[in-house]
Amino acid sequence: MQRVSENDTVTIVYDGLLSSGEKFDSSQDAGPLQFQLGTGGVLPAFEQAVLGMTPQETKSINVAAKDAFGLKNEDLIMTVSSQGFAGQPLAPGMIIGMNMEQDGQQHKIPATVLAVEAETMTVDFNHPLAGQDITYQITLLSIDTPVAEAAGCACGTSSTGNNSGCLPNRGCGCA
Repeated sequence: MQRVSENDTVTIVYDGLLSSGEKFDSSQDAGPLQFQLGTGGVLPAFEQAVLGMTPQETKSINVAAKDAFGLKNEDLIMTVSSQGFAGQPLAPGMIIGMNMEQDGQQHKIPATVLAVEAETMTVDFNHPLAGQDITYQITLLSIDTPVAEAAGCACGTSSTGNNSGCLPNRGCGCA
C-alpha cells in the first residue's frame, strides 16, 4: 500500500483540539485540506505526522506549544494608546488590527485586547494559541505523488492513475 513520502501532495481531514478538548479548528468548516509536503504550508510537526501514513489511516498527534504556535512571549503584551480607536467599542477578548512599523513599512498586526482603561488599552500580539499544547486528529484521504516520481511513467501519470497527460507510444507503459 502506498505511504506518504516527501514532496507528495496529500488530502486530509482533521480536527484541532486544545488540551481542554475544545475544538479550535476543523476541516469540517472549509472542507478537506490539500497540501504538498516540504513546502512549509503546515506546521512542521503536522507534516511529520503525515509522513508514512496510508490512505484512510487516522492518527492523533500531540504538539507541544513551542512546536505549535510558540510559547507566550510576555514582551508582546503592551499598553498602548486607545485614541486611534475612538468611537469603537473595545472590550477584553476582542481581536483588533493594529498598524505597526517594521523595516520602514506599515503592517496591520492582529492583537487581542486584554484590558481597556480611559485612554489606554493592554493588548497581546502573541498568536491566540501561543503557549497552548494542541492535538490534531488527522485522517489521510489521498496521496498524489509528483509526476517525476510516479513509478514507471514519464508522461504525466500520477500515482492516483490520472493519466490526462499521457501520450500514446511514449514507451513508458502507461498509455
